[in-house]
Amino acid sequence: MPAIILTGQAGRIEARYHHCKEPNAPLAIILHPHPLQGGTMNNRVTVTLFNSFVENGFSVIRFNFRGVGKSEGIFAKGEGELTDTAAVLDWIQSINPGTRPIWIAGFSFGALIGMQLLMRRPEISGFVAVCPPANIFDFSFLAPCPVSGLIINGSNDIICPAEPIERLVEKLNSQKGISISHKVIENCDHFFNNNLDVIKQSINEYLEIRTINNVVNF
Repeated sequence: MPAIILTGQAGRIEARYHHCKEPNAPLAIILHPHPLQGGTMNNRVTVTLFNSFVENGFSVIRFNFRGVGKSEGIFAKGEGELTDTAAVLDWIQSINPGTRPIWIAGFSFGALIGMQLLMRRPEISGFVAVCPPANIFDFSFLAPCPVSGLIINGSNDIICPAEPIERLVEKLNSQKGISISHKVIENCDHFFNNNLDVIKQSINEYLEIRTINNVVNF
């Protein structure tokens, strides 16, 4: 899949894009882990998220935050990365005009940025957050969380431990009209070694449920 270059606030944004040939296919944006900790759009979990949405009939984009790979700029403590993501959302909407479901999915730091974006862009209708770093960042901005979604984490993760994520899930599920599905992968650490297929299976099952319930509008 060839690279594409988009224009962002800090300059070029390096991305990979899959276009679904089905008319009015839903859209998905995939976000990678922390840029200062080796996160790139080619991270294994990030690619797994990308492929999962491709296989479910989405047009999907993943990209490098500013300062990563061929993306210009420097790390901007989350604020700039959120701006990058908004620019990517604008781009994928521009080449896929019309009203259609839009999902956001991210791993670790990418999950944080994705959940921040859905608070700012009401057209986002669902999310997948893998290992949201609830032990490091304050997720109280999800008040209220505007859409339902899926949260995935490993039981043995010491980077994004299970207990703060469980508390986040409980808090979100207490909000009226919001349903957060929670998949805990047993005996799994932050890197999901030998568990990437479980992530994909979890997403497939969740999207199927959302479709059956006629809420994939998702």
